[in-house]
Amino acid sequence: MIRPEDSAWAIPVAQVSSRPGQRQEVDAAYPAPDGIGDQIVGVQEGSDIRVDGAFDSIVDGLVLQAHVVAPLHAECTRCLTPINRDWGLDTTVFFPYAPQPTGAMHHNARAAEDRANSEVEIIAGEDESEDTYPLSADGAYADIEALLRDTLVENLPLQLLCKPNCRGLCPQCGINLNEHPDHRHDVTDIRFASLAGLKAQLEQEQQ
Repeated sequence: MIRPEDSAWAIPVAQVSSRPGQRQEVDAAYPAPDGIGDQIVGVQEGSDIRVDGAFDSIVDGLVLQAHVVAPLHAECTRCLTPINRDWGLDTTVFFPYAPQPTGAMHHNARAAEDRANSEVEIIAGEDESEDTYPLSADGAYADIEALLRDTLVENLPLQLLCKPNCRGLCPQCGINLNEHPDHRHDVTDIRFASLAGLKAQLEQEQQ
């Protein structure tokens, strides 16, 4: 049986889950889970994803607010040039505590009082955030594997450019116009070519 603490994405949170009003900073790198994009655009499995944020404890769980930075690989949608750059985004998720037995009513009342006295302002919560993930059974660990996968997959950029003014590829021959800005083809409009042929024919008939 795999223990929660053995996961590469497990973060120990027992100290902050003891009562509301506690905060625990997070600033570490975690391996990218599988399934984030594909060969065209995505994050390579196992590459380092940086998570910088904090857990805040409230009465019914932990709120994680963090900035996530992942190494993104992609192709420019205009010129197909490979793109490798850091990609960052913010996320706020909720880790609810497991339901407690009725014998813990007194503890819940005490926790509510502690929350009322706490000056910590938490915007996100179970009712205000659709991103909810479970803690370990004992509430001591928050596993962020699914969080990372979901957050990155849902926000993958699909229209990336190598630079804002990318010129793309030549529609006639496919050459990269960023590397050959003066490239062009002398293309004769077939409508004018037909007129030129008719003119030549008329000139011959008049001779």
